[in-house]
Amino acid sequence: MIVPGRIGRLAVFCLILFSSVALNARERGRVRLVGSIQSDILFQDEDDDAATDDRQLLSNTYVDLMLYGRHLDAGTRIEYMEHPLPGYESDFKGWGVPSLWVKGRLGTTEVTAGSFYEQFGSGMVLRIYENRSLGIDNSLTGGRIVVRPAKGFTAKLLSGRQRRYWSLNDSWVSGADLEVSLGPSITLGGSWVNKYEKDEFILADERHRFNLPEYVNAWDVRGSWNNGPWSLSVEYAGKSQDPSFDNGYSYGKGSAAFVSGSFSRSGMSILLQGKRSENMSFRSKRSMTGISSFINYMPAFTHDQTYALAALYPYSTQMAGGELAWQTEIGYNFRRNTVLGGKYGMNLKVDYSHIGWEEETYYEDLGILLSRKWSNALKLNVMYMRQRYNMTVVQGHGGMVDSDIYILDGKIQVFSGFSLRTELQYLNTDNDEGDWKYGLVELSLAPHWMFSLADMYNAGVTREHYCQGSVSFSKGAHRVQLGYGRTRAGYNCSGGVCRYVPETKGVTVSYNCSF
Repeated sequence: MIVPGRIGRLAVFCLILFSSVALNARERGRVRLVGSIQSDILFQDEDDDAATDDRQLLSNTYVDLMLYGRHLDAGTRIEYMEHPLPGYESDFKGWGVPSLWVKGRLGTTEVTAGSFYEQFGSGMVLRIYENRSLGIDNSLTGGRIVVRPAKGFTAKLLSGRQRRYWSLNDSWVSGADLEVSLGPSITLGGSWVNKYEKDEFILADERHRFNLPEYVNAWDVRGSWNNGPWSLSVEYAGKSQDPSFDNGYSYGKGSAAFVSGSFSRSGMSILLQGKRSENMSFRSKRSMTGISSFINYMPAFTHDQTYALAALYPYSTQMAGGELAWQTEIGYNFRRNTVLGGKYGMNLKVDYSHIGWEEETYYEDLGILLSRKWSNALKLNVMYMRQRYNMTVVQGHGGMVDSDIYILDGKIQVFSGFSLRTELQYLNTDNDEGDWKYGLVELSLAPHWMFSLADMYNAGVTREHYCQGSVSFSKGAHRVQLGYGRTRAGYNCSGGVCRYVPETKGVTVSYNCSF
């Protein structure tokens, strides 16, 4: 891991590295430089009581550079978060070059040295990935070999130390994966992952300490089948004794099973999937809390909500305990020129999720969404959602929240390149902070401009408004957004992984560029 004090030596090394790759590519007449810049800035209001930093200007900035040659690629990333956005203070505060990698290809073999990401199967035993909106970057620094000796045959071998913000955990993660395709419809695979972490002095009580295993092994087997409109995927994973803070230093073994089946034909689709997991928290540092240092990933089995009030109470996967989850989604397209479909057709989607353990419900929702185009210019979405959210399980307090959510989303194309979209949302509940209302107006002037104004209002306990306005401009590879407003404190979630974000108020600026 590279830290700010080594920037000088790093710059020289990067220059030599990139020059070497460029020469390698240029000799063959092929060289390509690719990069991206992402910067999110907040100018906090002076009267913001929720401000978490003495400075008014806060920012998260990332610069990625990749150089591609015929047989050799290289890349690096610079991150500047000396004064990070709210919610990142204690973790990502700092700046430097945390990522540096070289990849070589020769025939059917690919070798990577440095920082890299990887996933085995669905990720139940290994998922090394980045999600900047959640503040996740659990990359490995080490080496990886990928071999594809024949069509449909892929073998992977890797080992490295895992990133934890501006350092590397003092442990090693190693693994192997094999995947084989048996014709066009059947794929089989298996994985093994090992964590080596030295024993440490952790007291079980005043007179005894834990005898902690230095080696923890996890494995999985999986298979998938596809035939026309039908598909089926199954996966089973196991983990050896892994006492950690997450599971209260329990010596029980972990296990997880996953099955997913789907059917799609003639405007109709059906998805049914289930998961059972127990004690599957798997980190490269046993005493870690929060969302860092996870080696694996367990999906939440809830529908990803895009509407503000439907996402107000998001579910976070309970990695250490037990979960029994299942989800189903049914979609149907009513054809054009029918009684229900009308002139332009109509889409109906019904989804249901339930997550719990033994007799306790952790989360449950039922959603019904109707989408219909009424004319060439007007389209409406109508949604109802019934939700049960166990705040005690997910957040540690609050009890069960039962809510009914109603959403109307309309878009009208005024003329070519000029459209107007509005949202009206209402959440009704007798629990927590009571009812919520939400309204949004969004004006699009394609292909460059977008204007939006939104307000989330608590009509129950606090009677607080959370207003936000923004304007964005896009041209080519550049996008700039300027906004002002106040955001509610809450959880930012994706795929069952959640990060708490405090309330903010001020001017926001976002810039994205790819080249």
